[in-house]
Order: sequence, then C-alpha cells, then structure tokens
Amino acid sequence: MSRRHWTVIGIALLVGFAGFSFAAFRTSLTPYVSFAEARDAHRVVQIAGALEKSTAPRYDEATSTLHFALKDPQAGASLAIRYNGLRPANFEDAISIVAIGHWDASTREFEARKLLVKCPSKYQGAEVKSYGS
Repeated sequence: MSRRHWTVIGIALLVGFAGFSFAAFRTSLTPYVSFAEARDAHRVVQIAGALEKSTAPRYDEATSTLHFALKDPQAGASLAIRYNGLRPANFEDAISIVAIGHWDASTREFEARKLLVKCPSKYQGAEVKSYGS
C-alpha cells in the first residue's frame, strides 16, 4: 500500500473516532429543563426546585423510597418526585434540590435516580467583620 492509502485510512479512523466520541458525549449530557419539559422529555434530565412545604415528604423504609414534591421557582408549579435510595441528610432543611432522572407517565411522577441537596451554609447570614475593626 502506498503512503496515500495509509493517510486516507488514518483520516477515516480519526473521523470515525471523533464521530463516536461526539455521539457518546452528547448522550451523556444531562440538561437542566423546566418541569413541563421534563414531562415531555424521553431521556434523563435535571430539574431544580425548592421542597414543597405544603406536602410533607414520605419515606418508606421497607422499600427505601422517598416521595416528595418540588416547587418550580419561576412558574410556581409543583412536581411529584419519587426517589429510590437512602434519604439524604438534612433533607427538610434543603434550600434547593436538584433531581436527576426521567418522567414516569404510568405513575405520573418524576423518577429521580440521583438527588443533589443544597442545605443552608452554617455561614449564611453571618456578619463578616473587617480586620482591625
């Protein structure tokens, strides 16, 4: 084979590898979406909101399932969430919760695979004094 054939084969392999890498990277992205978009999405997405205080979270220890509702900060709408796993520490104190998962049309709940719970900082609201005052 000539040098030109090896060059063409090398370029084809590089293009194929780049295409495969891009496709794999694109499917691994988990975008933030609104509650309405989460209901229509047919893939794993992220939603963020505040814990709905009017409905108390329920945790079933037998099945390790946490049921709660998130409130959309912009629209004010609520969305029922089901999470299978250990209940996060300080869950009721959370100021923001990110649920990563997908919409389950049969139960009409967002099935979270992962929860990211943001609790208030112990420094939140603390006054910062300048040095020397």
